[in-house]
Amino acid sequence: MSNLLFQVDSFTKEPFKGNPAAVCVSSDEKEAAWMQNVAAEMNLAETAFVRRRADSSFELRWFTPLCEVDLCGHATLAAAHVLWETGLLAENETAQFHSRSGVLSAVKQGEFIQLDFPALPSEPAKATKSLESALGAAPVAFLKHSLGTLIEVESAAVVRDLDPKLPALAKVAGDIHIVTGVSDTPEYDFVSRVFCPRIGIGEDPVTGAAHCCLGPYWMGKTGKEDFTAFQASKRGGTVIVRVRGARVKLEGQAVTVLQGQIV
Repeated sequence: MSNLLFQVDSFTKEPFKGNPAAVCVSSDEKEAAWMQNVAAEMNLAETAFVRRRADSSFELRWFTPLCEVDLCGHATLAAAHVLWETGLLAENETAQFHSRSGVLSAVKQGEFIQLDFPALPSEPAKATKSLESALGAAPVAFLKHSLGTLIEVESAAVVRDLDPKLPALAKVAGDIHIVTGVSDTPEYDFVSRVFCPRIGIGEDPVTGAAHCCLGPYWMGKTGKEDFTAFQASKRGGTVIVRVRGARVKLEGQAVTVLQGQIV
């Protein structure tokens, strides 16, 4: 096994929907510069790099085309999917990953994969005029979290219709700008969109890490712990969110669309 490469669509059961991630599985340790070059070559929101450790767990790192990031949900889902699909893990085995966000795990539950991630709390803050202008919408609530900002707007329709000025949004503090609203359809509890121009991602199609913020936020507003959420990007994707104290369980499906080897 040397530098196996996969492209996986996450948080969907249909190819060409959800969020595409590249997954590189290597048998040896790679330099950060090499991983960054591969991520730039793949030119997807994130590329996950997976390497088995001596204790049978895995090292996991994530790179955008521009930089390494601390947490990525859809690429972790993709990485776990690849490990089970290729037989590198048996289906009843837990995928345990050592990452910049601590130890993360994934388990297979039928057709779904459940990720165990840290909950990311948000703190109320005052929205700036520059953010409102870049976003093109007035916040109902504005909060900051460790990854960036969380903005609630008036309705799901406002979320869907957003057309932010990405160069201006890239100048607003924070790597990830999460915009959310109450769902206007009964199958979902809330909807969201996520913009990350500062780290080379204009709009992220479906963002697992964002739901580590969204779950606790909507729990605080509704008292519920379990949600079905829809990220209303062009590709779209569904995330089941279960808030469990200081952790968030994220559930989704994944499908492989490409596989090969870096030569």
